[in-house]
Amino acid sequence: MVEAARARIEEIETEDAIAMMEDADLVFVDIRDIRERQRDGVIPGSFHCPRGMLEFWVDPASPYFKEVFGQDRRFVFHCASGWRSALSAALLQDMGFEAAHLRHGFSDWVRKGGPVESLEPRARG
Repeated sequence: MVEAARARIEEIETEDAIAMMEDADLVFVDIRDIRERQRDGVIPGSFHCPRGMLEFWVDPASPYFKEVFGQDRRFVFHCASGWRSALSAALLQDMGFEAAHLRHGFSDWVRKGGPVESLEPRARG
């Protein structure tokens, strides 16, 4: 499924994505679980959209729609290794939403020296 998705979506190489960091019209969308984000850090300025809410947050007809997805910007989705984000970008393309994804994921971003911010763990209560 991942290979079929990759054959029909736009994939961004890590080095190219790092070079795009200063582009104000680009939004990195992190679909990883909150625990992954807390453990491994995040791309500075990225928007968190849990994978399970993606279709609902992107669809303007949904009561869960997030305004960020209604903006005229370029969206690059990512997960840890590029598998979930490839499937997500293909699904969004099927919904009529233009999206690219970080081909090798956040783990490659870290390996290639992309900037990373730490997240504070949520307080349990």
